[in-house]
Amino acid sequence: MNLVIDVGNTLIKLAVFRNNTLVFKKEVAEHSIKNEIFEIKKHYPTLVTAIISSVGKLEQSTLTFLEGEFTLTVLSVQVRLPFKNLYETPKTLGVDRIALVAAGVNQFPHQNILIIDAGTCITFDFVNSENTYLGGAISPGLQMRYKALHNFTAKLPLLERNVPTELIGTSTNTAIHSGVVYGVLNELEGVINQYKLRYPDLSVILTGGDAKFLSKQLKSSIFALSDFLLEGLNYILQYNINE
Repeated sequence: MNLVIDVGNTLIKLAVFRNNTLVFKKEVAEHSIKNEIFEIKKHYPTLVTAIISSVGKLEQSTLTFLEGEFTLTVLSVQVRLPFKNLYETPKTLGVDRIALVAAGVNQFPHQNILIIDAGTCITFDFVNSENTYLGGAISPGLQMRYKALHNFTAKLPLLERNVPTELIGTSTNTAIHSGVVYGVLNELEGVINQYKLRYPDLSVILTGGDAKFLSKQLKSSIFALSDFLLEGLNYILQYNINE
């Protein structure tokens, strides 16, 4: 059994895998992680191996605690990866993107894959059918766009995401929703179509916090997979254990 720890910008996701099967998942704040780990180990006493991926801030004391409880793999580009990486600046490649690519090559082997992670940022990552990661793109996510309109103007309100009822906004609020949501949807559709011109047999995976919200409105054929990053981390851990 494996423990997967995904440290995001606000919360930490804890997941337990039995081989390839996700059997437990919970989001916690860092201040409560020790108690949660003790509870998890009570339910899964054979749990000894773990992997951690961090794009957020993690206290050294927390990392030290985890190293004392588990045989811990800290994900970085130095870890043995199940794909060839052609990214020109590998040291700046986010560990979340590495995990997503790993999930892609595991679940969609020998396929051209575009992985879209719709979270704080929207990341696009492409892996070709030869198991080679070529790179992708990074752009602002939904909430970042709403916040930018509010923070960089004097009078525009800060809104929560909402599905526009009309293309033409007839008030400031509806105009913001139309601009942000349709802007993101058109961006996703446009990027997908550009990739499909080069790779007609493309498989598209959509994941991340806004995946469910966006997938209902996309016209393109996609796989909406909510636990894709966690599954990628588990695969990297297994890949290294079995080397």
